[in-house]
Amino acid sequence: MIGIFDSGLGGLSVLAAIARALPRADLVYLADTAHVPYGNKPDGFIRGRVEAIGEHLVAQGCRMLVVACNTATAAAVEALREKHPQLPIVGVEPGVKPAAASSRSRRIAVLATESTANSERLARLIAAHAQGVAVQVEPCPGWATRVETLHPDDPGFAAEVAARVEPLLAAGADRIVLGCTHYSFLAPILSPLVAGRAELVDVAEAVARQCLRLAGSAGDGSGRLDLHATAQPERLRAALPALGLGWLAERAHGQPVLARI
Repeated sequence: MIGIFDSGLGGLSVLAAIARALPRADLVYLADTAHVPYGNKPDGFIRGRVEAIGEHLVAQGCRMLVVACNTATAAAVEALREKHPQLPIVGVEPGVKPAAASSRSRRIAVLATESTANSERLARLIAAHAQGVAVQVEPCPGWATRVETLHPDDPGFAAEVAARVEPLLAAGADRIVLGCTHYSFLAPILSPLVAGRAELVDVAEAVARQCLRLAGSAGDGSGRLDLHATAQPERLRAALPALGLGWLAERAHGQPVLARI
């Protein structure tokens, strides 16, 4: 069994990629909706939540964990690995490496939560993989929360997104890195903005490939999906079709569970 978690709905983009790569795996998805979003919270708080969620998922029988949240990975994946050295633990990092390697203009931009934008982990990622490439890190306050409402497509928000992205394109960025798993669900807004000028870089499929490589026997099962949330678990099942993931709802087992963590 593989446990996948995020502060809210964003990690469903990673869940979907893993479910496609490992169709027989039993999966548990946990959304920490009582504390969403993580992007504006202190690292110490995020570490506490990540460690508590890790304990919960291990108690459920998970033999592999996926931190499907860029903010939580930056703040706490190393602490989680120290707590559970026996488990393969996969984090999610912005796709700086593939973006820098493929950029023709040698300019890329990273859209991120405030916490990820200011993290040492992102700074190290840029230093290691984007030498000779100009990187603009753009904090995007409130974007993850907008996805959580399941109505990210209203004209006012689309104008806000355009106001942040247009200057990056005007400066010559030809790769726009989605540095938060929630932002995958903003593709209907972002794709028309960047069309013909830049490419969006998402890492969900790369995370799924890493899970396929590391899963071992954790990838064997009956293809069951359990949904857990720390608040309003019923919203998880409703979110799947709303976010274009109705096929995952057919895999879900029973009703979403309230996780008291």
